[in-house]
Amino acid sequence: MKETRLGEFEEVILLLVGILGEEAYAFKIAAEFKEQTGRAASIGSVHSTLNRLSEKGFVDSAMGNATSERGGRRKRIYTITAYGQQVLKEARDFKMSLWNQHPTLSLDKFSIA
Repeated sequence: MKETRLGEFEEVILLLVGILGEEAYAFKIAAEFKEQTGRAASIGSVHSTLNRLSEKGFVDSAMGNATSERGGRRKRIYTITAYGQQVLKEARDFKMSLWNQHPTLSLDKFSIA
């Protein structure tokens, strides 16, 4: 049976894959993680997380074109699958449900005027 849960780091990496679009390759994901969170993520941890997400069916990958700035080497570009989108939505909805049940932090208590 495939694992369908997301850990916090996996969720953030999966979201960054979606945010980066055609630029979603491991080095760029690690850099964006640092930019967004203020914390460093090793390229190894990003690679292993992307591999796990791929095994779970949440991302697909394909080799991009060779570039001169990489000495002719190609990048592996990641994209979120429909299943990955569904899992992200379920994770968001679950967290929103919990937030809305909290008596003093309910999102319903905060209105945008």
